[in-house]
Amino acid sequence: MSEEEKSALEQLVEDSRKEYEQVQLELREIDVLIKQSTSEVDKLAQRNAQITNKVKEIERTFDTIPRDDIQKTYTAFHDAQKRLFMMRGQLEKLQSDQKNLQRYSSQLRRLLEATEGFFLARRESASMPGAAQPAIVRVIEAQEHERQFLVQEMHDGPAQALTNLILQTEICERLFDKDPDRTRVELAELRKAVTATFQEVRSIMFDLRPMMLDDLGLVPTLRKYIEGFQEKSGIPVNLTITGQERRLQSYNEATVFRTIQELMTNARDHAHCSSIEISLDVDDVWVRASVEDNGTGFDVDAVMESVDQYKTIGLATLRERLEMLGGQLQIDSGVGRGTKVSLEISAV
Repeated sequence: MSEEEKSALEQLVEDSRKEYEQVQLELREIDVLIKQSTSEVDKLAQRNAQITNKVKEIERTFDTIPRDDIQKTYTAFHDAQKRLFMMRGQLEKLQSDQKNLQRYSSQLRRLLEATEGFFLARRESASMPGAAQPAIVRVIEAQEHERQFLVQEMHDGPAQALTNLILQTEICERLFDKDPDRTRVELAELRKAVTATFQEVRSIMFDLRPMMLDDLGLVPTLRKYIEGFQEKSGIPVNLTITGQERRLQSYNEATVFRTIQELMTNARDHAHCSSIEISLDVDDVWVRASVEDNGTGFDVDAVMESVDQYKTIGLATLRERLEMLGGQLQIDSGVGRGTKVSLEISAV
């Protein structure tokens, strides 16, 4: 490695250290906001329950209630629902941001630990290979790619749906006095749209960082993800679990889950497969997993050498992430004969 390259790497490490400190500050701020938002959601939920009971009472005696009272109650109901929905959305976004920052913080910490070890080894031996910088750059670029993907998902899905919800709300407001029956129909449709949008947001959050991974562990989360994957893609997935179904270190659980998730996405988007086979085995020392599809396959050497791999969460980046944690990734594929990717990482 030349002095110029070494200087660039040192600057990258310093920038990563500053970024790590900033992330810790943001995590503390988000923790305070989550506590405040949780308290507000609890209050709004109680308020919403009270108004909902009042609306039900009005529906039972609709013909005997003055129209002004009905309108005021439905307006209050709509406002309470909207505020509760918005606050819950804000809370879930904060929780999602917290999970993302925690994951990002963990990656930065491991990156700093790896680079500190790299510089220590360089001081001890001038013959250390100089391939660290491309790996670091690819990991950081992969993180940015994930963020860009999330922004696009939110823009194309929930953001657009929320715009439509606002329009539906305005329609209900205009129809309330003129056509109560039509208003009820529109409100029912509005409720369905809100539910669908909420489910879409939850789906994006699960794909981004399933909370049950922290609560229940790798195997239940993997089963749940596969269930949703099959419903969305129509591709049957067979999961085989062997060995010990137990909890692992959180970063190892996250790494195995993310690797399998990315390999399934690759199989769906690029392999044109009709089925996927997944195996997971946990013993006292190792976690071993494989993802195999019956798709078109590819030339492994050509793909691993492709510059495009550096711009996405490709196989090269998955391999480097595992190797940073002492694991390994093996790829077996060929044009026309499907693909099998196997991984191994410490279980302790």
